[in-house]
Amino acid sequence: MASNPDFVQYIADQCAGAGQITVRKMFGDYAIYCNGKIFGLISDNGFYVKPTEAGQKMLKTVAWRPPYEGAKPYFYIEEVDDREYLSTLVKVTCAELPEPKPKASSRRPRSSKGSHPSPDQ
Repeated sequence: MASNPDFVQYIADQCAGAGQITVRKMFGDYAIYCNGKIFGLISDNGFYVKPTEAGQKMLKTVAWRPPYEGAKPYFYIEEVDDREYLSTLVKVTCAELPEPKPKASSRRPRSSKGSHPSPDQ
C-alpha cells in the first residue's frame, strides 16, 4: 500500500522547523530529506527515522520497525502531531548522520588519445 500524498505533506510540514524539508518518491514510498540529507522514509502512511544515538535518547517511545520488507529497522514514529518534537528529532538525527556523498558527474571524461597533435607534428 502506498502512502497518501496528504500524509506525506503533513509529515514534511511537521518537520519543517528543522530546515529545508523535501520528499522524493522512491519505489512507491517516499524518502524525506532535511537540507539535502536523507533522514527517514515515509512508507504505508508510516513515518520512519534513521536510528542515531541522539535520536534514541529523545524519543518518547522507542519502536523499531523496518519501513518495508527486507529493510533494516528504523525508528517508527507514531506521535507525528507534535511539530516541535519532530523538528528537534530531525535536527539531532541529521547532526549525527554523515554528509551525503557528492553525485558523480554524468559526463564522460574525454579521451586524450588522438584529440591533440603531438609536439613532433
